[in-house]
Amino acid sequence: MPGYYIHDLNPFLIEFGGGWGIRYYGLAYVAGFLAWYYGLRWFRQKGWSSLNDHQISELLFSTVLGVLLGGRLGYCLLYDWAETIRNPVSVIAFWHGGLRGMASHGGIFGALAGFLIWAKRAKVDGWAVADNAAVLAPAGIFLGRIANFINGELWGRASQVPWAVIFPEAGLQIPRHPSQLYEALGEGLFLGLLMLGLRSKNLQPSGRVAAAFFMVYGLIRIALEMFREPDRGDPLLVGLSRGQWFSVGLVVLGAGIWFFRRKRG
Repeated sequence: MPGYYIHDLNPFLIEFGGGWGIRYYGLAYVAGFLAWYYGLRWFRQKGWSSLNDHQISELLFSTVLGVLLGGRLGYCLLYDWAETIRNPVSVIAFWHGGLRGMASHGGIFGALAGFLIWAKRAKVDGWAVADNAAVLAPAGIFLGRIANFINGELWGRASQVPWAVIFPEAGLQIPRHPSQLYEALGEGLFLGLLMLGLRSKNLQPSGRVAAAFFMVYGLIRIALEMFREPDRGDPLLVGLSRGQWFSVGLVVLGAGIWFFRRKRG
């Protein structure tokens, strides 16, 4: 179809053959974790964190495990339940697509569990860690959504906007919203700048920045998924997809944390 970009990006930076290689999706995770590490060191210089380099390294390790385990289990249990029950080995079958079978909601909860468990063991203020994580998490989300676009997955609904893209993997060769880029800008860039501004106004750890992250991320996700094509077989409830309903849960969780921490304060 003339006039529209036809997606033909290679998901591999380097391909060894047989579906193996260095994928941009994996590099997005690496870059996101590096942003976490150096971001915490920058926060220490600003007085937002008192963690030393050793503690930051330990925290990073716990967070990486949390993101990977939470993201993978979240995908298998929330989006691929039938296949998980039929073939439980698929949970660890990373050789079938690498890290592509990941759920962002699961990754968020996995990261939360990872750094809170570490904070308790290290006897560090978990709310301070959570508030700082809320500022850094959007960087990883941004990179992940860019990788989704490179992979040509999670495409948008049919559209005639001038910047629409034709995704061959979608089946019908029609122009669609590049919803991955919308989410990169909304869940990544906009959310990151907003959280940075909130953190700069809440210098003492309170948990409210983390609470705001859950609420704002959930609302942005609910809104932007209106432009995204629902997954095949995804049952819509009141017009909302599973991802949107999971985001509703994040909004409720964030509101609960905000109320709880405000009351404690």
